[in-house]
Amino acid sequence: MLADALEHLVRGIVDHPDDVRVRASSLRRGEMLEVRVHPEDLGRVIGRGGRTARALRTVVGALATEGPVRVDVVDVDRR
Repeated sequence: MLADALEHLVRGIVDHPDDVRVRASSLRRGEMLEVRVHPEDLGRVIGRGGRTARALRTVVGALATEGPVRVDVVDVDRR
């Protein structure tokens, strides 16, 4: 559910919504959501001074019901 919500939010921000991928994985301390975007959209998702990324983390954290969630943003070229 969190991955779907995050993907929906990020698709609304970027110019290449078809390149948005969100992968969820479990960690010992909670869940991690990895967002992959087109390299041209990386700046849009991070925002000035990280404001947009921080806002996305805040929204996802508010939606989380089962513990902490970590959100990482990377471009599609990084493996």
